[in-house]
Amino acid sequence: MQTKIWRAFAAFLFSLIAFVANAQTDRAPATLDWGNEYAEPANTTATKIIGIVPDGFYVLRQKILSTPNAKPRAWVEFYTREMKLQRSEEVELKYKRKQRDFENVVLLNGKLYLLTSFNNTAKKQNFLFKQELSTRTLVPENNLDMICQTEAKNKDVEGSFGFQISKDSSKLLVFNDLPYEKRQPERYGFRVFDENFEPLWAKNIILPYPDNQFTVEEYRVDNEGNVFLLGVLYEDEAKFRRIGKPTYKYVILAYTENGEKADEFRIDLQDKFITDLTFRIGNDGNLICCGFYSEKNSYSVKGAYYMRLDPKTRAVSDRNFQPFDFDFLTEFMSDKNKQKAKEAEANGDTRRSAELYNYSLDELILRSDGGAVLVAEQYYVVQETYRDSPFGYGGYYGFRSPYSYYNRSYQTDYYYNYNDIIVVNIRPTGEIEWTARIPKSQESRNDGGYYLSYAMATVRDKLCFVFNDNPKNFDPSRKNDRIYSYNGSESVIAMAEVNIKGEVNTYPLASNREAGVITRPKMCKQIGRREMAVFGERGRGYRFANLKFE
Repeated sequence: MQTKIWRAFAAFLFSLIAFVANAQTDRAPATLDWGNEYAEPANTTATKIIGIVPDGFYVLRQKILSTPNAKPRAWVEFYTREMKLQRSEEVELKYKRKQRDFENVVLLNGKLYLLTSFNNTAKKQNFLFKQELSTRTLVPENNLDMICQTEAKNKDVEGSFGFQISKDSSKLLVFNDLPYEKRQPERYGFRVFDENFEPLWAKNIILPYPDNQFTVEEYRVDNEGNVFLLGVLYEDEAKFRRIGKPTYKYVILAYTENGEKADEFRIDLQDKFITDLTFRIGNDGNLICCGFYSEKNSYSVKGAYYMRLDPKTRAVSDRNFQPFDFDFLTEFMSDKNKQKAKEAEANGDTRRSAELYNYSLDELILRSDGGAVLVAEQYYVVQETYRDSPFGYGGYYGFRSPYSYYNRSYQTDYYYNYNDIIVVNIRPTGEIEWTARIPKSQESRNDGGYYLSYAMATVRDKLCFVFNDNPKNFDPSRKNDRIYSYNGSESVIAMAEVNIKGEVNTYPLASNREAGVITRPKMCKQIGRREMAVFGERGRGYRFANLKFE
């Protein structure tokens, strides 16, 4: 028995030494320094990094609302570059004994603003207020400044507010839903403010399409205060993306000249499906539209699409779409499936040709030369519904009626999958320069993928990705390039680096177990040219780390 135990221990020790040796040989070009661990207030969670200043950054913390009638609570926190919590203050949401709804906290021109709303059900109006927060004490000023008053016949349907900040942080767009009749065009309120929160223009607009044929997907405001809206226009009322031929078009609606001028730009690829599309506003005011397309349905990806649009002259330039290389599309296919895809490609069989599935477009980065970089992640949710066991979990406990089998309730589990990341580098002409793929496998159940996905930083001419991974993927004895899935219990923080040539290198940064927390990538953010704030939590304990890239 002792011999067996010793052999098992020796095998474990050998694998550990091999892992450490491999990590030392392939050392990550970055260092991770964890700050102090803190206890978060009960039933709260950090929701976003509000903004970054030279000596640190501000974080928003909110109460987890377990019921629709629960009262909102919010805190603003400040952390130094050494990841130390310097101050945390709960913002007061009551004014003259009336409870306001928390909307947002924004950083404009070095100033913090608290945005709250109050719904007056008697007058059927919703009011939006701002208060400047002291950047030192994090306490709001006493006076409420009402910046918006809007119709809200039904609080649960209308009157909610959204916010977008321009690329240079000089303009803030506040938009909100307005009441409208069913099967009629939707109505929105737009208000644009400058960096000092002074109003520039305000206008209520009516979309040019009925609500049952149009879906709004994205809002943007440029450095001049012009507003652009991206949506999908369907040919019928089903709002369904069919297999066969595209039954929808992407549309950009532009509101310029202080909202007085409205323009419409339709984007389609005729017989090809645009499966995902986004846009950014270039320094020259042109709109750069990029996305993916498919030849068979609206859920897979065959290649990339690019176009440049001048909203003033309506001129379209460098419009191009290009399929991905066959090897890129079939990289992780079995030999058998790869051969089938090759035969389909040779025979022009679009239905059986190789495409990527379930990729969600996350980032569009504009290159300084007019090109663009697309970043997407494979994301999907699997729903599994089953009946409760008549004997409960773990066997039979106590007496049950003989009819209990027929009275069992249904339970549903949701499995969240965040897998490979792809990067597509596009030239200013719209042609694909290179593609890269970062292998990753992550799955969790009934938590919305809380610890899954990735964080990204742009470091000089490289892209750096941070995510949770299975330590087995860095074991040099791993065979057949198998990708082990992140399971939550034993995990490492991984860093993948994509260089200017599209070459990918992945490294283990640190053990989550040693840090005492699990990294939450969706809360991590780049805070400097070569720095990222990495956030981790476990139970009520949490801490930040400073990830410094070389």
